[in-house]
Amino acid sequence: MTNKLATSLLAAAVLLALAAPAVLAGDPDMLQDICVADYKSLKGPLRVNGFPCKRPENVTANDFFSNALATPGNTGNALGSAVTSANVETLPGLNTLGVSVSRIDFAAWGVNPPHVHPRATEVIFVLQGSLDVGFVTTANRLYARTVCAGEVFVFPRGLVHYQKNNGGSPAAVLSAFDSQLPGTQPVAEALFGAAPPVPTDVLARSFQIDGGLVEAIKSKFPPK
Repeated sequence: MTNKLATSLLAAAVLLALAAPAVLAGDPDMLQDICVADYKSLKGPLRVNGFPCKRPENVTANDFFSNALATPGNTGNALGSAVTSANVETLPGLNTLGVSVSRIDFAAWGVNPPHVHPRATEVIFVLQGSLDVGFVTTANRLYARTVCAGEVFVFPRGLVHYQKNNGGSPAAVLSAFDSQLPGTQPVAEALFGAAPPVPTDVLARSFQIDGGLVEAIKSKFPPK
């Protein structure tokens, strides 16, 4: 093998190694047909990135079933919205499959406030009503439009996005994710309801507002 060829092969190997983290950024690929989450094992010393598998002889069809999305969520709250999730924490058969789904119900004019899913892209399908939706890129560009029953909209992974019912009647959407546990981080709660709290002076300087106003906003988001 010539030095030039060896150098080329080494360079190619380095590029593949550098590219690997990006390729593996989503949920890892499964290595078996099924790996139903064994919730009980988490009470012991075993910890993994996800859930350990049940023994095959203990798996049943019910591990792959949920009726959680059949019932509308309770939208009688300040936001006028409710998210009902079927992810690996509630549907053990999703473990290692890299997908999950949620139902979002909206009261009249209800809003699902700005938030991010750090581990997944989200695709919504409007079941009922009409929504104003949008997401903001890292260049602070807003992409927004109205979506109606039977229509689809995509929110890229990790970007701030929102949905708002733009009518006086209830609305509902089905959300699909390319992660078994996409995670949800509401922007306002993350900043004003963290525990321990984000320092008031940091938020006041960041938003260019008075510290008293920061404290007033924090009072709306008591730490959970």
